[in-house]
Amino acid sequence: MNAASKRSELKREKKFSKESRYRRLRVRIQGINIRTFILALSSGLLLFFSFPKYGTGLIAWVALVPLLFALKDANISGGFILGLITGISGYTGIMYWITHVVVNYGYLPYIVGVPVMMLLVIYLSIYIALFAAGILHCRSKGIPDTLSAPLLWVCLEYGKSHLFTGFPWENIAYSQYLNTSLIQCADIAGIYGIAFLIVLINVIIHDVITRRTKGVWVEVALACVLLMITYGYGVLRLNQMKEPVKNPASLHLSLIQGNIDQSIKWNPQYQRDTIRTYKTLSLEKASPSAGLIIWPETAVPFFFQDVNDMHRDIAGIATISGNWLLIGSPSYLHEENTMVILNSAFLLSPDGKTRAKYDKVHLVPYGEYVPLKKFFPFIKKLVVGVGDFRPGTGFHPLPMNGHRIGVLICYEGIFPEASRLYKERGADLLVNITNDAWFGKTSAPYQHLSMTVFRAVENRVYVARAANTGISAIIDPTGKIVAQTELFEQAALSDVVRLSDHETLYSRYGDVFVFVCVITLLICYAVSLKRRNAYDWRNTGRY
Repeated sequence: MNAASKRSELKREKKFSKESRYRRLRVRIQGINIRTFILALSSGLLLFFSFPKYGTGLIAWVALVPLLFALKDANISGGFILGLITGISGYTGIMYWITHVVVNYGYLPYIVGVPVMMLLVIYLSIYIALFAAGILHCRSKGIPDTLSAPLLWVCLEYGKSHLFTGFPWENIAYSQYLNTSLIQCADIAGIYGIAFLIVLINVIIHDVITRRTKGVWVEVALACVLLMITYGYGVLRLNQMKEPVKNPASLHLSLIQGNIDQSIKWNPQYQRDTIRTYKTLSLEKASPSAGLIIWPETAVPFFFQDVNDMHRDIAGIATISGNWLLIGSPSYLHEENTMVILNSAFLLSPDGKTRAKYDKVHLVPYGEYVPLKKFFPFIKKLVVGVGDFRPGTGFHPLPMNGHRIGVLICYEGIFPEASRLYKERGADLLVNITNDAWFGKTSAPYQHLSMTVFRAVENRVYVARAANTGISAIIDPTGKIVAQTELFEQAALSDVVRLSDHETLYSRYGDVFVFVCVITLLICYAVSLKRRNAYDWRNTGRY
């Protein structure tokens, strides 16, 4: 054989080998084509349009239907990829504001900022990919989608909310924050009960379109019953919350929104201007009786614990107004010749003295500290604008004139467990202080507010939310936003709120519903295996 023949033979072998690998890959990954790609992409876009500020919660009830269509002919590997497509398209829209934050305040160029955002997007998308693959795996075991899909979604969403410090940003239930009647069941099952219902309705809508059997109409009847029970319970609870409470304690709240630009916030030249702004707004909205004035997270642009003229000026606001004053300020500790920084809230009594202090427990990764920097030193170089804060010791309510205030700093308001711990320890008011100036005019401030609404319903307490640039809001125990400000304006909200000791099943027992879902899913899986083994025995004589 001459050289030309050998080269020709090698080319044919390489071509055959490449085609063989491609065929094997197609066998391993089935169901990926232009049609299923578009369907998966559509589900992601619908998820994005389920959340504020660009969408409406109504869309969430059909957002997963295209993905379910895409999964029809896919195998487990194909399902994983389709779920990943849905997750990436959805979370890119939901989380795009991360790029704004890391570019403008983390000092990263766009060429780095976009990949940083995409890393988080891909991580979050893995949960939807596992959801899609899990549905297909359960189908192969004979478990219907009406059981597997809502159970899997709840389990995976709970995992996303707790693994690696947790990131429950815009879990699917949060899309319903304006649906006041529906969300009342959060005082029993939390946000995961609502998530279960949303995913179940998506599955049933898909089944109605694809199958017209008697079993489908049983599913429709089940959905109608569940919705009637949920809304019926919501109406009942709304009416109960309107009933007068015997000897209700009341408190006048004043929320101060200074609208201080982030670029000058820590500039020493503007410190006194900042204090003057907050002082003017506070005294204008102060209660004639001993109310509570609330300033946002780090509203005080210096270490308030240092007693100086600016400290005395702020303390004087409490004295002049005769009100309690809750302010956000950084604080510090000295440990072994090093200074440890904390993100704190100070509570001042009407005599101007500091009566209590809370240190933020749940810090923002890559915002207030850098995870894994001991193992990956290069990460610290990528996020040079990130702070290095120390977490506080626990969620301890601040005592105030016979009341107890649970303080949630920044995104602690998106974690149900923090608010529940406060309620468990006797808090009768939740206060969320935050500085959403980082987000600019993106959708993030609207998303942040949507999640805070549920803390009021879960624990049946008022939530007062003071934000530096907005959105500040007062939320009643039914989750209704009774007053709110606009973004990027100097403003102050004031209202009289009732402080009661309503107890809920959720505040007492927490996410029991999630564990019920986990156990139910395991039981369904065990039963399906038992049935499969019995079938194999009858037909082959072997397990």
